[in-house]
Amino acid sequence: MKVGAVFSYKLKKGLAGRRQSCDIVKAAFSPTDRVIWMHAASLGEYEQGIPVLEKLKEKFPQHKILITFFSPSGYDNVIHKNHIADAVCYLPFDTPRWVQLFTSNFTTGIFVTVKYEYWYNLLAHLNSKGAKIYVISAFFYERQVFFKPYGSWFVNEIRKNVTWFFHQTPTSYGLAKTLRLNQSSIAGDTRFDRVKQIRERDSHVPFVERFKNGHQLVVFGSCWETEEQIALLLAYHEPQTKIIIAPHDLARTEILKDLFPNAVLYSQLDAGKPLPMGAQVLIIDCIGLLSKLYSYADVAVVGGGFHSKGLHNILEAATFAVPVLFGNKYTKNPEADQLMVLHGGKSFDNETQASEFLLRLLRDSELLGEMGQKAGSFVADQPDATRIILEKILA
Repeated sequence: MKVGAVFSYKLKKGLAGRRQSCDIVKAAFSPTDRVIWMHAASLGEYEQGIPVLEKLKEKFPQHKILITFFSPSGYDNVIHKNHIADAVCYLPFDTPRWVQLFTSNFTTGIFVTVKYEYWYNLLAHLNSKGAKIYVISAFFYERQVFFKPYGSWFVNEIRKNVTWFFHQTPTSYGLAKTLRLNQSSIAGDTRFDRVKQIRERDSHVPFVERFKNGHQLVVFGSCWETEEQIALLLAYHEPQTKIIIAPHDLARTEILKDLFPNAVLYSQLDAGKPLPMGAQVLIIDCIGLLSKLYSYADVAVVGGGFHSKGLHNILEAATFAVPVLFGNKYTKNPEADQLMVLHGGKSFDNETQASEFLLRLLRDSELLGEMGQKAGSFVADQPDATRIILEKILA
């Protein structure tokens, strides 16, 4: 990581953040404080974990809350929002020295890790100190290290140190059982609980209603280069359709301004001024709005599925009964397959296929309504995974 930081700003930022982690927890806690600690790799895993963390805080109000991240994209999104944590920081490196130094500043009562983040020195240390260790929305798949010929040591470590695995899917549960990880059960995906909460809250975003102005609106969420090309094709073929683009990386804002010279930047909108006449494209050059923006959409195009990074969160759009379109790189997103089976979403191999279907969808109100209804029902019909998990933890 130190070598990579020379070439990558993101790695450099994560490295610098880790150097501050011990100071952050030392300032927030005392060694006798009982702490509920949630670790998430990035923002998506945080969204999965937060419904459980909120309920644990209700059940144990005297405990303090720690949230750690591996990725700067997760840390940056949460540190600037309202949250329930007493401290938010990067997870230090998984060496015995750093683990001991970091955890000596508080007493861990419950440790929750989300999906597939396993740090072996940390888990062994917490287990030795009597902490309860849970994996929520656990997701096992056949290409993981656990299923390699050299993976038996890793399996033994998590079998020995994890109190319970709460699996997202029956497939994940079945794979865990083949590894004799018998401390397992199927709870479902807590992200559904999170997006149900999002649907019930106030999703008003200033200026967006005026921007939409009764037209059809396509929201491109967490988009990369390929999704930008789809937006370009849409803008050319359907000049009356409104487009909102929320890039995954805000550094792409200048590139988007070149692609869409007449686009409006959200940061430049002023309550006292009218929107520019005929504005078709709105670029979101700030963070924290995307899940609300989907409530205004007629169609959502969610980014990452044409990129090596993988598909971003499609449930934030589906919960608002919006058809969801995305690329075909989603092997770690089982909900994408489920949504497509129910015809609430669709994936594509390239931008040409996606653009052709998007244009067809916008011109076919019956298909548009049918796909939206099925997307909304897909989320609404999911079980309450948070309740299932809490009942087991508190038993």
